[in-house]
Amino acid sequence: MAAIPLTASGAERLQQELHRLKTVERPEVINAIAEARAQGDLSENAEYEAARERQAFVEGRIQELEGTLSNAQIIDPTALDVDGTAVFGATVEIEDLESGERLTYQIVGDAEADIRANRISVSSPVARALIGKSEGDVVEVKAPAGIREYEVVGISYI
Repeated sequence: MAAIPLTASGAERLQQELHRLKTVERPEVINAIAEARAQGDLSENAEYEAARERQAFVEGRIQELEGTLSNAQIIDPTALDVDGTAVFGATVEIEDLESGERLTYQIVGDAEADIRANRISVSSPVARALIGKSEGDVVEVKAPAGIREYEVVGISYI
């Protein structure tokens, strides 16, 4: 299996989620299944079915996280000689040249991407356009809504 790039903070978040699933969620689901079984007839027991579905989700997520973490390649942008360019793990501030809107994104691996937290996947159109660019560079992003132009305003490696 190929290495999965992760930032150190992303790997830590995944480790915390895995720990929570194993120590909190899994025992809760087991208890819910036991309580539903105690109610008798399982063929018409909605609580039992819901608990079994929840168990399948929790176990699937545990396997997914364990697989991701076992193949993780932790990349620390501060340890790289990047000389002010946007790389994996960097936080990049950009300005939309049309609207003037400023956006800040951290470029992360697919497993830790979360647009609500301004973490974009390295394989996204915006991140692909930003990789290798420096402050002052203008990038074109082919987005579903059309071509957008952004200026790189700042780059940091937190």
